[in-house]
Amino acid sequence: MIIKQFKDDALAHYSYAVVSKGEMALVDPSRNPLQYYKYAEEQNAKIVAVFETHPHADFVSGHLQVNSETGATVYISEKVGVSYPHEPFDEGQSVKIGKINIRPIHTPGHSPDSLTFVAEEGGETVIFTGDTLFIGNVGRPDLREKAGNMTAKRIELAKAMYNTMQTKFNDLPDDALVYPAHGAGSLCGKNMSASPSSTLGDERMGNWAFKDQTEEEFVEEILKDQPFIPSYFGFNVDINRKGAGNVQQEKYRIPLHIGVSKVEEGITVVDVRDGDAYKAGHLPNSINIMSRTEGDKYETWLGAIIEPNEPFYLAVNSVEDMDELLERTAKIGYEKQMKGVITLSEEVLKKSDDFDLQDFQDNRNNYTIVDIRNESELAEGKIFDNALEIPLNELRNRAGEIPTDRPIVVHCAGGYRSAAGSSILENKFGGQKVFDLSEAIKNFG
Repeated sequence: MIIKQFKDDALAHYSYAVVSKGEMALVDPSRNPLQYYKYAEEQNAKIVAVFETHPHADFVSGHLQVNSETGATVYISEKVGVSYPHEPFDEGQSVKIGKINIRPIHTPGHSPDSLTFVAEEGGETVIFTGDTLFIGNVGRPDLREKAGNMTAKRIELAKAMYNTMQTKFNDLPDDALVYPAHGAGSLCGKNMSASPSSTLGDERMGNWAFKDQTEEEFVEEILKDQPFIPSYFGFNVDINRKGAGNVQQEKYRIPLHIGVSKVEEGITVVDVRDGDAYKAGHLPNSINIMSRTEGDKYETWLGAIIEPNEPFYLAVNSVEDMDELLERTAKIGYEKQMKGVITLSEEVLKKSDDFDLQDFQDNRNNYTIVDIRNESELAEGKIFDNALEIPLNELRNRAGEIPTDRPIVVHCAGGYRSAAGSSILENKFGGQKVFDLSEAIKNFG
């Protein structure tokens, strides 16, 4: 059995190709399937199957496009209730990929319809655990209360995950390789390891979820300190249940406009340029969600700040950046709500206020400080004692809580998010002075 792991760093997402005897299967594929097609060519293999562990919340899967372009069968639990072409696949069934036998185990907890796929060939066992079993942790149970065909309350799913961890993996050997759908940095769980794989034996020894504990203790632990839930998560569950459109066709239907000096009033502009370029000149009603590298987590913050189905323009530094930004936007299914990609005219005059860092250091009480870190970060302690605490993903809806009798300074933990936060408040408060503390936050604390 040959296994190739693919990683999307921006979303900390792992997908897989499994090859045997000229046949290839995909597990939890990303939106754009071209990387898998290239690998199939390298292996001289035919893609015959796509295995979906569950309808994902944090990215759009390319399973329907793979089915359309290769004829591969999509295998997914009947519990998901999908209507696109597929083969219902649940406990007691199995399928052969070359010499590999693949069978599903129903492992609810992250979602009510989650599957783990067990791949066996000879004496080798591999398990693809989706968002059920991560390296060092398990998937969060609080994402399916309002999304998908099968909704479930977090307490119910937490108890289901307890039963899964107590019973579902017991018959599998310690040397079974564990391949999850996510690693450290994903919002589909907490405290995940950066290791891309493990063995079931190592997880039984080191993963808290396998420890001897009561259901009550397990539920309390799994529910505490989970990260925030971006707005787009439920939206992506629904897209994945229906099946997404062809990503190449969707991306390139979006118009390009060069040298723009204005757009329709009331339409948000997502400006992905570097913060300094943004502050030097931008369109009204812009939000600076920087996309310089994958480390910027553009996809997550786009889906946390911009609501599903909210129309927006995408302002890029250069047409050279267009393809990459369309690709990243399509990962979370937001390409359909884009009104266009734009580059900006040199006549764009709206500028951000210049920040006097020394005056802020000397006279902090003359400023309203807004801390936009996440709740888990806020729990670790304040950086400024008198700061208002409003997480970035809530800032557009809660900006009215911020007094405007003094200049406003926005900060996060490292400087990336405060660019978005300060631009949101610039839009909200018009002539009020709003400053981005940016990377200068590292001088404090």
